Amino acid sequence: MEKEEKSKGERCWKVESKKKKGTLCMIPERCKGCGFCIEFCPMKALEFSDKTTDKGYHPPKLTGDCILCGKCEKICPEFAIYLEEEE
Repeated sequence: MEKEEKSKGERCWKVESKKKKGTLCMIPERCKGCGFCIEFCPMKALEFSDKTTDKGYHPPKLTGDCILCGKCEKICPEFAIYLEEEE
């Protein structure tokens, strides 16, 4: 998994599954550490990061095989995680 930093402190990971290719991005400062994205990921590809935000929350990080299903993006109440699919 290749991690890259985008503007505004976003953390992004290049993802390639059997059917899709894209990027999973996290905006740490929006994250409130609820863990919904971690709990509802069918692949268990996310876990809490050791790093904290300025507000003291632990945003998730990608640690497993993401399939770009979008459940994390849909469940996040703070819009802190999103996917960018390649065609």
